[in-house]
Amino acid sequence: MRDGKAGAGGSAGRLTRRGLLAGLAGVAASPVAGHALGSIVSGPSVISSPPRTWGAEETPVNLPDPDVLALDPSFGLVNYGNAPLRKLWQGAGWLEGPAWCTVGRFLLLSDTITGCQYRYDPEDGPQGHVSLYRRESFNANGNTFDAEGRLVTCEHGMRRVIRWEHDGSVTVLADRYRGRTLNSPNDVVAAPDGSIWFTDPAYGDGVVEGHADVDGPANPQRHLNPYLDAELTSQYGGLRRQEDHTFRVDAKTGKVEAVLGQKDVAGPNGLCFSPDGSRLYVASSGVGPGAQPPLPDHAIHVFDLKQGRPTNGRLFTDFTLAGRAMRPDGLRTDVEGNLWCGAWGPLGLCGVFIYNPHGQMIGRIRLPVGCSNLTFGGPKRNILYMCCGTALFSLITATQGAGHS
Repeated sequence: MRDGKAGAGGSAGRLTRRGLLAGLAGVAASPVAGHALGSIVSGPSVISSPPRTWGAEETPVNLPDPDVLALDPSFGLVNYGNAPLRKLWQGAGWLEGPAWCTVGRFLLLSDTITGCQYRYDPEDGPQGHVSLYRRESFNANGNTFDAEGRLVTCEHGMRRVIRWEHDGSVTVLADRYRGRTLNSPNDVVAAPDGSIWFTDPAYGDGVVEGHADVDGPANPQRHLNPYLDAELTSQYGGLRRQEDHTFRVDAKTGKVEAVLGQKDVAGPNGLCFSPDGSRLYVASSGVGPGAQPPLPDHAIHVFDLKQGRPTNGRLFTDFTLAGRAMRPDGLRTDVEGNLWCGAWGPLGLCGVFIYNPHGQMIGRIRLPVGCSNLTFGGPKRNILYMCCGTALFSLITATQGAGHS
């Protein structure tokens, strides 16, 4: 999920094609230019050839889709060449946390800026339909459904992880560690053993996607007021930053355990398990407010799981493309063990990267903006849904998402 860079979610104005073309020289010089070009253009895209348009009036795309790129023959096993990329909806502040509800057959989405959560129904009309799911989610980010179909959500604003029970009540799974409140829980997944794992960087420790710290390294001059228009913050929400962690919540005891620290993965963001549950993948994204060394390395790390705990941490990929350092975000695995990763960076390179279990990039999806998070959904779990700033994209694939990711 997004690393909270200034301006990343706030690229509000639509850019003209002339403006984009004029800015391409700047793109080549800036490693974070993908954030600056976060708005999705209404005119022709400069990514594919021939240029394509996005939206309800888009021109039919020649197949296979020119923006779904095979880099290795093995990508043909998971790519369905007769399906085009589609932009399904646009209008959010910053979309995150896509989670497919198997029972309800809908996609749950979080808007970290407005605090709303949305329900996307793919069966309601040709483009599907988006409706309001939860008006106030306290700047919710990551979501997942556990094995019992209960929704688990990370809340930046309240700095906690909650679970919605079947009777409509709420259980707080985690809001502190060793007596200290959490930072801003970001992404969350259910492990094969029923435990809940989540990352806790400080990307939401600001006024846009949560609330500022009362003091300390994330608010060193004390200029930001955490109490403005936040009646519950002083009672429940954390007010001071701590070290970045990746946490595990035990399914039976509810114990909150830090399984990875900042020295293991700094700025932890997206996370997921391999299909057989033997591996854990964690993305190291951007620097959160008040971060202290060690700082994120913008790479993806992999760990072996022994007795349900991560060991033998190592670099899975440095996440570079065409000699450019990209930035990983949300992660998911498919049933073949391939890793699908949201990628931020220059226009033309950003989108989604697909790696095989050995760390080789076998394909990628070019998008007109970086991808903050993604998941597989649909009745067959073969539709890749991609949250991209203000918009939602989809692609039908020839594989299926791993059930617990």
